[in-house]
Amino acid sequence: MKPLTFSILRLLSDGEFHSGVTLAQHLGVSRTSISNALRGLEETGVIVHRVYGRGYRLPDPVQWLDKDKILKYLVAEKENLHLEILDTTKSTNTVLLQKTTMERYSDKNKADAIQVVATELQTNGRGRRGQVWHSGLGDSLVFSLQWTFQKGAGLLSGLSLAIGIAIIRSLKSLGIEDVALKWPNDVMSHYQKIAGILIELRGDSLGPTLAVIGIGINLKLSDKIKSNIDQKNSDLFSISGKTLDRNKLMARLLTELLIVLKEFAQHGFKPFKNEWVQYHELENKLVTLYLPDGSIQEGMVQGISDNGSLALKTLADILYFNGGNIKLRKVT
Repeated sequence: MKPLTFSILRLLSDGEFHSGVTLAQHLGVSRTSISNALRGLEETGVIVHRVYGRGYRLPDPVQWLDKDKILKYLVAEKENLHLEILDTTKSTNTVLLQKTTMERYSDKNKADAIQVVATELQTNGRGRRGQVWHSGLGDSLVFSLQWTFQKGAGLLSGLSLAIGIAIIRSLKSLGIEDVALKWPNDVMSHYQKIAGILIELRGDSLGPTLAVIGIGINLKLSDKIKSNIDQKNSDLFSISGKTLDRNKLMARLLTELLIVLKEFAQHGFKPFKNEWVQYHELENKLVTLYLPDGSIQEGMVQGISDNGSLALKTLADILYFNGGNIKLRKVT
């Protein structure tokens, strides 16, 4: 999406009609440039009403991210937090991975700096197992956070599960109760996905390890975006009827993430184990586990281990797995 398009959409955010002439004069461009800049917006989930003689209008105005508001609402340390908000990018995880290097963060003095990148529109979001994360302009909250652990990646088992707890805590604090977790890193509501987590690690086997934590939360998806998603999905508006303030939600998430990450850095996943099991929507359910090697395992979910491995009760024994994808088993 062009920078001019974002400038126009910001002017339309009041929900009123604006003529092409007025928009062109305000932005110092031609009416043709205005028309061209607004073409193809439906692909991003944005609908602009065009009415002859009245102009352009956003029926569902975008609530833009505002750095100052986010920092104002943030109940956490702000001095070491560096927040950047982009209009559009392919992937916030990719941006952070390119911005950071292990040489920079192996310095303990610099390791305290926490980089966060959020975007209004992500055009090539990534999920687990090479899946695509679909979102439109303003209909989701998409951001990535960088955190440096002074230990090796092998000691970070359960990190994605702990991040899930931070998301659940944030949503519940804002009155969104009907949410749950699904092993290993999905946030759900009635077996429909509403948020996802993607963690990418860089570093040495003994540490330090740079973690880039990507989070995407569906707020109010358009029908166009929903149709592109190849799994059952929902959004916060559909399950609660509430239109959350994106800036307050972002601040709440950052606050909970910093709390969880600090505790995880000191004690690992074990302190979060019992709370996570309480939120797991498939606990004591019969499931099918699809393993990375292509094999499958059926059984009943019986909690998780201290490092976040899934405990599955099979006919033979209780087995533990640290990877794969589980689905509710259909009993015939």
